[in-house]
Amino acid sequence: MHLIWENLIKNLILLWMGEFKGLDEGTGCYVLDKSVWEAIGKVTAMSGSTIPSVYGPRVPNMSMDRSNMSVEMWSFWTLYLGPVLLQWRFKDIKYFKHFVCLVALLNLCLQFEISMAEIRLVHDGFISWVKEYERLYYQYDPACISTCAVTIHALLHITDSIEAMGPVWCYWAFPMEQYCGKLQPSIRSHRFPYRSLDRFVLESAQLTQLQTLYKLHDELALRPPRRGNILGSFQSESYPTCILLPPRSPIRPDEKLLSTSVSPALKTRFTHVDLKVIHKHLKAAFVEEWGTIRCVDSEEGSTMCASSMYKHGEDHRDPTFIQYQMLVDKFANQRQHVEELELVMFYGHLEHIIYIHFPPSTDADAHIILTVIHNVVVDESLQELHQLDIHFSSCKGKLDVIDITSVQCLIGRVFDGDCCALIDHSGSLAHAIHVDDGDNIGDE
Repeated sequence: MHLIWENLIKNLILLWMGEFKGLDEGTGCYVLDKSVWEAIGKVTAMSGSTIPSVYGPRVPNMSMDRSNMSVEMWSFWTLYLGPVLLQWRFKDIKYFKHFVCLVALLNLCLQFEISMAEIRLVHDGFISWVKEYERLYYQYDPACISTCAVTIHALLHITDSIEAMGPVWCYWAFPMEQYCGKLQPSIRSHRFPYRSLDRFVLESAQLTQLQTLYKLHDELALRPPRRGNILGSFQSESYPTCILLPPRSPIRPDEKLLSTSVSPALKTRFTHVDLKVIHKHLKAAFVEEWGTIRCVDSEEGSTMCASSMYKHGEDHRDPTFIQYQMLVDKFANQRQHVEELELVMFYGHLEHIIYIHFPPSTDADAHIILTVIHNVVVDESLQELHQLDIHFSSCKGKLDVIDITSVQCLIGRVFDGDCCALIDHSGSLAHAIHVDDGDNIGDE
């Protein structure tokens, strides 16, 4: 952690600001004007309102308030904000490409799992990156030798640590510092501190074993579990991975929305039923609109809000933009071609969460939870940051009505001038797996 976020990144920024140990840019052109850094800092601070709180704390204006930047903030800025805000800022794009290459290597290092092939890729990648760093910043000038700090050389040994001890999340200082923070309150005696630490570590391990052996995680938790019954919430047996949360609208959703958007969506679900029959059953069904849905398949599940019922506070962190996946016909534009479906990832604005309970007289699913999403069109002409899973949106597209299980996670947005970057920190764990469950509905 300290190698990258507290040293390497800070030194790069000092170089770009022209404040690194009194050095100028020599034969290069990597120093950015003060006005550019002020603009970057302003957008950095503003982005906190359009990035959900699950992504981490707000990042302050780094051009004015660098002293309050925590390691976590430096990490987030490097991986997500920096690539967006530094694009088109340098006079020579080679400096930006060099930075993006670093971010791509860091993303590989931070993966939950890493293969031997990826370790070799990281190893070779850091060798190339360090050589390019020397060419761009050291410039083979002895007067600039201070740019080649030991932290630059240490990058060449990251893969040695991975091969010896596993992925870096196992031992980098983020979990280590959290663990040290957990240990500190256990020191009851200043005379015999290690006895206090030993006792705390032993009892914590014993408690963990009891939780694991007898499934007592909730009963022995030192803080209330996040999951569980919440006042005014509702969970359907058909959707064990999510829970509906207040607010809940006291009135039935708009009939125009139901007839023009929801009914056609149900038609794709119940393919052998006439649309008129679906209209008829939907009118007889119990339908209500909810404001919030939370994924409860893990302690880190996202809490997503529908924009139609979300109240924006002065210091809000927008939780209404999401990533979702749908089955799309690869040959939709070729009528004569046999349908072939594939899962495609989309981004959009969550506008409505609709719960439908069909009466017992039908053979439909007892409970269906649908989401109405205003699709965001991704600008495919901007490919520079696709390798970092950062995309740019051009405008809003059509309405998509999909089952709640197709919704993956919250996304953040970063506005820089006329561009809106979409950032997603979920990785491959957020991708859906399609299972054909053979839904049916009664036909009358």
